[in-house]
Amino acid sequence: MSMPHYPQQAADSASPYGSPEPAPARSNPLAVTALVLGIIACLLFWTVAGGIVLGLLAVVFGILGIRRARGGRAPHRTMSIVGTVLGALGLVASAVILIVGVSVLNSDEFQNFGDCMEHANSQSERDQCAKDFEQTVEDTN
Repeated sequence: MSMPHYPQQAADSASPYGSPEPAPARSNPLAVTALVLGIIACLLFWTVAGGIVLGLLAVVFGILGIRRARGGRAPHRTMSIVGTVLGALGLVASAVILIVGVSVLNSDEFQNFGDCMEHANSQSERDQCAKDFEQTVEDTN
């Protein structure tokens, strides 16, 4: 007895019911990248490269991961959100430290200290500059 012969349909041809939905990805590398960069940005927020650059990259990758997960094309939406939040925290903390550092370096007290150290010829004069700077900072607070 022979088996009936059915016509073979090519695997890449369209189905009679329309195009099939693509299967969602099993992983979301954007979410993993955002999480890793966000963690590193939070750990290295005291450096400009660590906080600002890595934090900004974590936010960008996190937003892309959230959009991909929201569209149903990838899992791990929560991981993308956490990476985005950690990246934003590292970015903000690093920006605050940068602003405080720039304001201290541009202050009159620091400029006077720099001038005093530049004109000091001996160790005792440098020590006196440091003491005067400390006194000025304490008087300001």
